[in-house]
Amino acid sequence: MSKQDYSSPPPWIAIEDEVPQEWRNNVLSKLPREKGWGEPYLYQYQGFWYQAFLFHNVLRCQKHFQAQNTDLIVASTPKSGTTWLKSLAFALLYRKSYPPNDNQHPLLSKNSHDLVPFLELDIDFDNPRPDHLSFYSSPRLFSSHLPYQSMPKSVKESSCKLIYICRNPKDAFISLWHYTNKLRAPEMGTLPIEEAFDKFCRGVSLIGPFWDHVLGYWQESLKMPDKILFLKYEEIKERSNTHVKRIAEFYGCPFLDEEEASGVVDEIVKLCSFNNLSNLEVNKSGKDWSGMAFNVLFRRGETQDWKRYLTPDMVDKLDRITEEKFHGSGLML
Repeated sequence: MSKQDYSSPPPWIAIEDEVPQEWRNNVLSKLPREKGWGEPYLYQYQGFWYQAFLFHNVLRCQKHFQAQNTDLIVASTPKSGTTWLKSLAFALLYRKSYPPNDNQHPLLSKNSHDLVPFLELDIDFDNPRPDHLSFYSSPRLFSSHLPYQSMPKSVKESSCKLIYICRNPKDAFISLWHYTNKLRAPEMGTLPIEEAFDKFCRGVSLIGPFWDHVLGYWQESLKMPDKILFLKYEEIKERSNTHVKRIAEFYGCPFLDEEEASGVVDEIVKLCSFNNLSNLEVNKSGKDWSGMAFNVLFRRGETQDWKRYLTPDMVDKLDRITEEKFHGSGLML
């Protein structure tokens, strides 16, 4: 896989300059902030941490996004299987229009982030991008890293459905650390794992704290199982076919007997597999609208990769935090 082209500034640096100065002075300056992982600062809003440009978009999303009852939203913390789940959701939701065995399938030429827009990142509420295949059609498929607490009011009040994917916090941390280092400017060097670990444990990470994000969706999924489907990355890895069928049933488009008999579920799992997606040319050399190379989204796609990086003390600390945060919730990661 080719390395990212660093001839231009990292995406978040370039976009940061587009945030209106008046808004910086009147809104951003009043928020708690801490040094970011690669960006200048992360800002705290409604208990979670955002880059300046992302926070600006979050406010616009909360104010302007109007959910439809037929919408499906894929939600997650960063680096918890988002790209994979978006691909699976797109492939199964639009399987009539785009059969998974079609050699012209959109996922073969477009990254799932181009096909499934982020509510708080990809949509210009003044000029919506017309190239999102799912944007104007119903059912509409979106994604989001927003915590449930910060979702637009229309999402909470409508009958739209959400699928949430979470990951073991140790793997989520390692994946986020690698991702950040791929996007840091060369002159910044590598972010030491000890520094990143301290920030992650204190909750100062992109749309962190990790545990508060996960717990928010978990608790809501218990209250509203028909609205929120809570999934675990590790379980989807172990039983992909089972969970693809579960997602389809949750949304109300279950696979017909003849579809299962003809191998449609298997074809969707194969199409969206890490090995297949990571080796597609679009994901090896393509970039998104911000200039971020798609190849930074694909690293190993494994579970328990944290064992190669974390010290016993780090493991113990993360396990203790997880136990304390999730105590009494019934959730185990």
